[in-house]
Amino acid sequence: MGSTGRTSAADEAADGERRNVSDAAGVVVLGACATWSLITAATHDGRPEGVLLAVLAVAAGYASGRICGALLPVAAPCTAALAGLGLAVAAPHTLPGPQIATPPGHLGAVAALLVLATGAACCAAWAARPPLLRLALRALAAGITVASLVLGPIAGFALCTAVLLCSLAADHMRRRGVGLAGLALATAVVTGTAWAVAEDVLPDGLADSLEGQLSGHRVGLWRDALLLAHRDPALGVGPGRFAELSRTASQALPAESRPHSAPLQQAAEQGVVGVVLLAAVFCWVLYALWRTPRPTPVALTAGAALTGLAVLATVGNVLSFTTVTAGAGLLAGLATARPLVYETPDTTTTRARERR
Repeated sequence: MGSTGRTSAADEAADGERRNVSDAAGVVVLGACATWSLITAATHDGRPEGVLLAVLAVAAGYASGRICGALLPVAAPCTAALAGLGLAVAAPHTLPGPQIATPPGHLGAVAALLVLATGAACCAAWAARPPLLRLALRALAAGITVASLVLGPIAGFALCTAVLLCSLAADHMRRRGVGLAGLALATAVVTGTAWAVAEDVLPDGLADSLEGQLSGHRVGLWRDALLLAHRDPALGVGPGRFAELSRTASQALPAESRPHSAPLQQAAEQGVVGVVLLAAVFCWVLYALWRTPRPTPVALTAGAALTGLAVLATVGNVLSFTTVTAGAGLLAGLATARPLVYETPDTTTTRARERR
């Protein structure tokens, strides 16, 4: 018994050290994002308010998730899932824009909210102990997935389905690092494909097929973003200045005057460093999920949902909506929180094995 107690104490100390490292990394990365936006704005007379608001939303959501997830490991993600579904249902009436036809950017935000809500419901299911409650929470996740067919674009339904399937399969993944690495690779492939479309370097048949799915207007925005990025690769043209410098954006609605791609917008407005910082935020989240004391299914489910959000952000302007960025931070915080009670009887003895 004494040996078990010492092992538990050592595990607790190791967990605390790892969490301190991931938290410090988050502070550094988010602080760098805010600082760099101010530097590039001062250089080119830009408007950094949007970036600063996004950073603040992620930080606030993450802190709230950590607190609520520690106190209410099941109720908090369940409530977050219901809130995300409610916001998605109400989105056409609460987001700015014509009510008769929701702009494409808003449809992307709806899809992002539903993906995050599906992930939160699945995380709540894995945290629940009673079988009936776990079944009910999985039914909630399935219901949100079905609702995504009506509320958002087909991409939202596909990503919600992917999150649900990844969550069900996560119980068989004993090395969470492998799963998280796969999610990072998937994000890199999508980002690289979007960049290749903007650069017009893909084979004609594949390029025509992708452009048909994305629309010529969106591809035009991407190519304008690359042109602006080439103008000043180091600093970009300044945050918030894409709309006034892009020829394609000048022909769009004010709500649709962004590049519809977070990496390309960063490249255009904040240069290479901005792209690196955006990637660093995503890598930090995956690192925090790798080091979290929560069970592997919770970590991989949250990672799948946040990867779905990253995919939507690569081909849309979903990160321009505060509800989405705050929701992403909230889900990451819930999945990395340390509940005040163990979620399973053998959590302490299996944590080290699950994180590998």
